[in-house]
Amino acid sequence: MSARPTSRRVVEATASIGDQVVAWRKLLGLTAAQVADRAGISRGTLARIEHGDGGASLAAFLSAAHALGQLDRVVDSVDPYSTDLGRARADEILPKRVRQ
Repeated sequence: MSARPTSRRVVEATASIGDQVVAWRKLLGLTAAQVADRAGISRGTLARIEHGDGGASLAAFLSAAHALGQLDRVVDSVDPYSTDLGRARADEILPKRVRQ
């Protein structure tokens, strides 16, 4: 069984995220070596993230985001409860807490 090709939108998103990682690094006045060291990842792995290589691990990306002070923003960006839809659906699907 062969893997499905990566969609164009995903490729574009990884490239955009890579550009944003570079921008944060430069805004903070950090070298790639400094960010990689702070993130506990290799310089090559950081380069893969910065170049939009979708093969870099999620953990490596999150480590880089943490080194750039952006981890909480990344985590918050996928929080379903921060959206009207997520809050509405949670009220419908998730059990209510028992009130004491």
